[in-house]
Amino acid sequence: MLILGIESSCDETAASVVKDGRTIVSSVISTQIEEHKKYGGVVPEIASRRHCENILGVVKKALSDADVTLEEIDAIAVTYAPGLIGALLVGVNFAKGLAMASGKPLIPVHHIAGHIATNYLTFPDLEPPYLCLVASGGHSHIIEVLSYTKFRVVGRTRDDAAGECFDKCARAMGFPYPGGVHIDKASQNGDPSEFKLPRPAVAGNEFDFSFSGLKTSVINLIHNSQQKGVELNYNNLASSVQTTISEVLTEKTIKAGKALGYRKIALAGGVSANTGVRATLAQACKDNGFEFYMPEKSLCGDNASMIACQGYYNYLAGITADESLNAVATLSMEDI
Repeated sequence: MLILGIESSCDETAASVVKDGRTIVSSVISTQIEEHKKYGGVVPEIASRRHCENILGVVKKALSDADVTLEEIDAIAVTYAPGLIGALLVGVNFAKGLAMASGKPLIPVHHIAGHIATNYLTFPDLEPPYLCLVASGGHSHIIEVLSYTKFRVVGRTRDDAAGECFDKCARAMGFPYPGGVHIDKASQNGDPSEFKLPRPAVAGNEFDFSFSGLKTSVINLIHNSQQKGVELNYNNLASSVQTTISEVLTEKTIKAGKALGYRKIALAGGVSANTGVRATLAQACKDNGFEFYMPEKSLCGDNASMIACQGYYNYLAGITADESLNAVATLSMEDI
């Protein structure tokens, strides 16, 4: 079965053809990073306009690279939530028009479910149930993957997501957008022991995260040093930020895995490309006897292969939509 996936939730316009939910036949991504870099972050209106300009060409190329026609596609999957509403609407409306014109089934896909599904593309033998840490610029979740289409959130951020914390700390250090990758690079030459950063405790749910205190501490540290004329070692500070975030994410995930009785733990989301997060969680899983899965780095960011993959399993479960499908800016995994 061939699924055409379409992704436009933020600043990447992407399309992909995936076979039987596990094999990527083609994947095309048009990124807007360079354009948004001068603003220090994604400008929603610009993102939406670029999606409008790029989506037809991206989908055509995905079909061409796969050497298939639209007639040979079995269904069309599209990200409908969550994300920037204007950006989502471009993908959803394009997919609806394509489905109606071709007579193909339309499959709605939740963006976070798509990130989780990247592990199926990397590990063909992986099957639910398992526990997954999803960390990105907008999300930090610990999720029980009960089946291919059923999820339960057991931990989430109360404020800033891990990726957001990376980016805001990077901006305070003077790194360009997107900042997470620059903190990762700088941390390779740093000593994390120079700075002791806070690890906020969260009342009410031991598996929830909070990164706003860490972000504020780093920003205040930098501002105070500038006012005093003291030069900070940003390699060491970046290493401390990365180590702290990696350890917090890992400790909560391992604790949840033990409490809920899972033996398999997976990682997903844009922050899953971070070398510190990958290494720290991998080692902790090894030390605690968990099987560990994480996607290839090329699949960690937003892409349409993950949407096509999850779309395949949604389709098998009978999850389809009609022309009334709408984009949704915010939607919990448990409300799918």
